Amino acid sequence: MALILTSKSFQDGDYLDSDHILSEAFGFGCAGGNQSPQLSWSEVPEGTKSFAVTCFDPDAPTGSGFWHWVAVNIPADVRALAQGAGSGGGMPEGALQTRTDFGAPGYGGPCPPEGDHPHRYLFTLHAVGLDALPVEADTSAAVVGFMLHFNTIEKAALMGLYKR
Repeated sequence: MALILTSKSFQDGDYLDSDHILSEAFGFGCAGGNQSPQLSWSEVPEGTKSFAVTCFDPDAPTGSGFWHWVAVNIPADVRALAQGAGSGGGMPEGALQTRTDFGAPGYGGPCPPEGDHPHRYLFTLHAVGLDALPVEADTSAAVVGFMLHFNTIEKAALMGLYKR
């Protein structure tokens, strides 16, 4: 059976609610709660030694998308992240959040340009074949993505939408 990713915060293809939208403190014009969504997973493939969670907006008007959340080295015995874990504490011991396109580690919620089409936010769980990726908090999302590409056993994703 394949790796399964679910969320109590939203269903695949649903619009994300204001709890998960970027807060005013970031200065992009949104006023949400900036809480990472709750995520749970099951049917973990054999050989999994850790997990990584990413959130990526392929629709951002940057030419290269926008990384909203990168968390790696989540221990292999963990099967869920609570709502807000990526944005204020609550990450499992040993997990590491790395730099996003906001310039710092941690979850940064959606805030697409006003009037733009709905953006897709891809929350992806990676089952990783290493205990820990050799990265640090200031490692770029692109470098983490490169390492995940070569060390992911299996992955599963949920898509959230947001438009303002």
